[in-house]
Amino acid sequence: MKSAFMARTLATLLAMVLILTACSGGGGSNSEPPAPSAPSAAEEEESAQEPGEQTVVQDFGKDVSGEVTIWVFNENVFEEIADAFMAEYPKIKVNTIFVPFAELHDKLQTALASGTGAPDIAEVEQGQFTRYVTGGVLENLLAEPYDAGQYKDLVPEYNWERWMSPDGKQLLGMPWDSTPGVWYYRADIFEELGLPSDPAELGEYITDGENFLALTQVLTSNGKYLFEWRDGPIHWAGDEIGYFDDNLNWIRDNDRLVQILDYTKRGNQMNWAPHMGIFTDEGKQLVLSGQVAGVALGSWGARELAVSFPELSGKWRVTNLPFGLNFPIGGSSFVIPSQSPNKEAAWVYLQWAMRSENAWKIWTKYSIQPGYSDIAQMEWYAEQANTFLGGQQDYKMYEELAHLIPTKRLNPLDGRGWELWVPRILDALDKNIDSRTTLQLAKEDAENILKEDIEKLRQQLQQP
Repeated sequence: MKSAFMARTLATLLAMVLILTACSGGGGSNSEPPAPSAPSAAEEEESAQEPGEQTVVQDFGKDVSGEVTIWVFNENVFEEIADAFMAEYPKIKVNTIFVPFAELHDKLQTALASGTGAPDIAEVEQGQFTRYVTGGVLENLLAEPYDAGQYKDLVPEYNWERWMSPDGKQLLGMPWDSTPGVWYYRADIFEELGLPSDPAELGEYITDGENFLALTQVLTSNGKYLFEWRDGPIHWAGDEIGYFDDNLNWIRDNDRLVQILDYTKRGNQMNWAPHMGIFTDEGKQLVLSGQVAGVALGSWGARELAVSFPELSGKWRVTNLPFGLNFPIGGSSFVIPSQSPNKEAAWVYLQWAMRSENAWKIWTKYSIQPGYSDIAQMEWYAEQANTFLGGQQDYKMYEELAHLIPTKRLNPLDGRGWELWVPRILDALDKNIDSRTTLQLAKEDAENILKEDIEKLRQQLQQP
């Protein structure tokens, strides 16, 4: 049921601006039920747990021995994960090597191309993953002896598909974290301005584009920004669907994108964003002064906000993105290079790190959201209250949103698509070019400039 606020008209909200500005199954059976059997040891152990508790405990290969080298671009957490793993699997030694983000991806690409020098496992970020999805340089985790398909139903569909090969035949990265895009906002500022501050109420309200622009009018008239980048929403909408379909046809030219670009142009005219990152020195000052009332980030955002703005603890909340958009912001995976000599031990480590409850109790200390629904639904995780977000149980929201994200596959040409897409969008904002014309021009750019690259990739993907 919509609240009274949500029933207000755009005209009412605009009237508020003047005041605020002035003031500052299963079927039955006829057979007899079987006699109950004695409980097994595992069932007795489960019944002894506290109500609501579950555990994901599996032996992923206690008899396997070996040594595994893993390259990571995140510090701290992986050492803790390795120590916990080796305590349970003492026959496997894990060497965790930190490599800075850009250096890791460049170094990995070079090693894979040369056929030597790659680690047994590498952490790979979503935007860099497409460097390695052709040429057979990564192990297909759907094949034997991995059989990762057994975990597919536990992973939100988008988070499975984004680590598939472009042709959808191979799983090249093991799903790890879930990173739905969300909107963090200053609940205290919203309350002061008479705007809805409850996450559920606000989330429902801003799903409607006109409602979000009405809210924008109130905030910008009081000197507030709603997020970082002025062209943000049209990029969110584009990232929701990707650049190309499975046949490598450009797809960023539909009616939905026309509508979102229209909204983006109107919001830009209201000066709804400072067009800078909030974690820069200048951006931090805008946040601390209260000029930034919201920011769109992945579900990891609360962690970054808490680290950068501890003095604002309790004032922030989180809800879904406006305009009914759902897409992942960030996210990483783990790949096993085909040249690895320790694939068996690497797979034992990867399964434990992705599927062990003990591992996830470490990951979540660093605000890494589980990419596996059975873990995300456990009480110890789902019921956590986030102090920085005023006690909000944000993990529940992230898990719900993860299942709403449309599926898409990453493509080696996505980076080139972005380079063509951005100038057209900025032209539309700066010169007020018609939205449908803008999207048509971007499509023509892609089809003309990338024609040879598209055909080359088609031929690669058709090879057995």
